[in-house]
Amino acid sequence: MKLVSFRIQTPVGSFVRVGALHGDRLVDLNMACARMLADQHEAKPTRLAHALVPATMLELLEGGPPAMARARQAFEHAIALGEAARGPEGETVVYRPEQVRLLAPLPNPPSLRDFIAFEEHIAATSKKRGQPIPPEWYKAPVYYKGNHRTIIGPDEDLPWPLETTKLDYELEMACVIGRAGQDVSEQDAAGYIAGYTIMNDFSARDIQFQEMACRLGPAKGKDFATAIGPCLVTPDEIPDLNALVMLARVNGEVWSRGRFGTIHWSFPQMIAHVSRGEPIYPGDLFGSGTVGGGCGLEMDRYLNPGDVVELEIQPIGVLRNRVVRQQAA
Repeated sequence: MKLVSFRIQTPVGSFVRVGALHGDRLVDLNMACARMLADQHEAKPTRLAHALVPATMLELLEGGPPAMARARQAFEHAIALGEAARGPEGETVVYRPEQVRLLAPLPNPPSLRDFIAFEEHIAATSKKRGQPIPPEWYKAPVYYKGNHRTIIGPDEDLPWPLETTKLDYELEMACVIGRAGQDVSEQDAAGYIAGYTIMNDFSARDIQFQEMACRLGPAKGKDFATAIGPCLVTPDEIPDLNALVMLARVNGEVWSRGRFGTIHWSFPQMIAHVSRGEPIYPGDLFGSGTVGGGCGLEMDRYLNPGDVVELEIQPIGVLRNRVVRQQAA
């Protein structure tokens, strides 16, 4: 499934809900479950649906594999019914794109860890500092903890941050944890992945390197925004991660091209490392780090106000964001 979070406007307010894409339509998974239960003659289908397939992405992930399996059943049931599918009380089940606004697939991850897992990228950035790759990098996957409360989604504007003069994009893929665990083995770790999405770890390089000169960080140089989207693709939709081509375009021009298969530290290795002696939770977001050649830093080429940045990894899709200059107060 290609899972999304979307916002709908109703006469009684605005609501964020979880759905799944089907062609150019979107299925509300919670409402699809309610319809399926009603067709099975459950006495209180809507109430039961809230327990089995919750209405938001994080709650769905917290339900673990059983909730995801029931969501898939509900999705298939709604697809079989077609656009005529309605909820138990006549509610909308299938939406057209113009009826909703897509958000970050997981707008509120409980944590964000971003790794530096591609050897080509760390080699290039180390060379810029006149240094070799630190030998410690080969001993375990290294990451920093980002700001999980500044997530932005597809087609969302990024206000120009912190008066930086070197705003950069970073072409990454991310996995989202789908079940709780601790001391997870590398062999079992793939079973903890709920899905994959595209991630743009926006960076203010001048600010980042100033703070990291103090042997801490990054912090303010990255914490202003991280973009993810446009959807969360379940693992069964991607049989070969290594074959995925990663592209970055700025104003339609290709700036970066890479392949996920060049990664040195795999997502299962990251999960095994992070979970050693500490728990991981549903919704935890793990960024792969930048693919080789996947940022402006490696080319001494940076973003400007008005630029449109598109990161593409199929079959996930295209994550598009526009950089805008904030108006003075």
